[in-house]
Amino acid sequence: MKKPHPCKNNSWEIIRMGMDIRIKCLKCGQMVMMPRREFEKKMKKVLTKAEETVE
Repeated sequence: MKKPHPCKNNSWEIIRMGMDIRIKCLKCGQMVMMPRREFEKKMKKVLTKAEETVE
């Protein structure tokens, strides 16, 4: 994200994708839910991508 979390961490894990995005702070574990449009504006870059599962 563009601004760090109050716990001074800037790494997040995406928990849920849809109309709303739920992200989890990797340092303190706090979860934040925000609309997709707001998330896209605040996201800076992707650090690691999850592996895609093929069924």
